Amino acid sequence: MLVVLAEEMNMRKASEKLFVSQPALSQRLQTIEKSWGTQIFLRSQKGLTTTPAGERIIEYAKEVVEKEEIIREEIQGLDFGIHGTLKLACASIIGQNWLPQILKRYVTAYPHAKISLLTGWSSEILKNLYDNSVHIGIIRGNPDWKGVKEHLLTDTLYLVDTEISKIEQVLETERPFIQFKSDSTYYQEIQEWWYSKFQTPPKRTIVVDQIETCKQMTLNGIGYAILPSITLNKSDTNIYKIPLLNEQDEPIKRDTWLVGYESAFELKQVQAFVEIMKDSAKHL
Repeated sequence: MLVVLAEEMNMRKASEKLFVSQPALSQRLQTIEKSWGTQIFLRSQKGLTTTPAGERIIEYAKEVVEKEEIIREEIQGLDFGIHGTLKLACASIIGQNWLPQILKRYVTAYPHAKISLLTGWSSEILKNLYDNSVHIGIIRGNPDWKGVKEHLLTDTLYLVDTEISKIEQVLETERPFIQFKSDSTYYQEIQEWWYSKFQTPPKRTIVVDQIETCKQMTLNGIGYAILPSITLNKSDTNIYKIPLLNEQDEPIKRDTWLVGYESAFELKQVQAFVEIMKDSAKHL
């Protein structure tokens, strides 16, 4: 109850989320505050404000809730079947393009399992793993990880455009280079390739916050972009896809890894997900 109140900072919203009446919630809060001998929240018409003592109590409550969930998962793991919550953090590119089909297979095969999914940059996923807020992470690049680290897939980088059919035309075009915000390793890799190839920055650039936005702007002829092959469909026939080559004329590739602590891979819901994911990776 304290955790929900701290999240909502509003008695009405918290009561709705907890499926109790507001008077009952208020009375229960008063009882808890009395047992602690201090006020946890200050009430006003605008909502709730946490007191200094309340911050410490809520922090303790969150720790108890997290420990309870871990114990429940361990107990459920002793039974037959797949139960518990799969806590997954995934690179946005994978989450938008490959993960949905895997999750569909997972929820179909294991209807009693729950899923908690976070998406973001690889650096954010590593932080979630260090904080122990997720079981496993799917990360792009080559992360420095001391725990379990398994290779999932490798895809190729392409320069994609509706008009440019040869890489040399980039220097001639007035069309903008559409970039999406990404983690530092991916950005650095693109920058190094660009300057080794052209020795001059793009004439015009457009920066967007999501890779899907970048892709759609490219498909609609607004400009050109560099995209990994996992984001491109075979049905995208109205565009040119030019592979990026390094100084040895080899395609520039990017790896995707599965990472996590060894203890997480002992959970049945994690094992079931990893099995489906590895099977799906074989058919890419």
